[in-house]
Amino acid sequence: MRLLFTIILSLGFSIGFSQTSFNWTPEYELNIADFKSPQTEINEELTSYSILSGSSMNFDFHMSVYQFMFTKNFNSKVKVIFNKNASVITAPNESIAEYLIKYGQYNFDLTELYARKFRKEIYLKKGTFSDVSFIQPIFNEIQEKMNAENARVLKATDMGKNEELLKQEHEKVLIEIDALADFCFECKPPKKKKKK
Repeated sequence: MRLLFTIILSLGFSIGFSQTSFNWTPEYELNIADFKSPQTEINEELTSYSILSGSSMNFDFHMSVYQFMFTKNFNSKVKVIFNKNASVITAPNESIAEYLIKYGQYNFDLTELYARKFRKEIYLKKGTFSDVSFIQPIFNEIQEKMNAENARVLKATDMGKNEELLKQEHEKVLIEIDALADFCFECKPPKKKKKK
């Protein structure tokens, strides 16, 4: 009798895929319609502004212990999604809403960058006899670094109001995403060449 284990590891928010959420792609640009939370409001009576991005990084897989032992590439198991219903913008006018949307795009791309870093770390550290528990500390460290970077840029750019600085920070993120091209959702990292 073959013993089969199912492994389910959910990191980040558990969000079902529907019309209100979508995976990160390099082509998609966020717009005001993506911030569908009932709390989203553009109203000149507001005296402050805010953004809550619906970007998250999830890691889910179901496989036997045998499959896990011989799986090295987990790229397609790490997803970056944007949940429209969890995304909020409040602003007194359209121009402020516009720079908040740009900050939301930065945050979405930043999440993809750290997902790629997470995929790379799993790939580099996963051995044949690795236990699934090795993943959680990697995720925790990546999440902590991503949150710190997000907080730094949020403060430095005043939630994107400093458009020039946000543009510079966003460019850095996009360059890093390109540098980690082997760790995109659909990609297969190159196998190490054996030394002769």
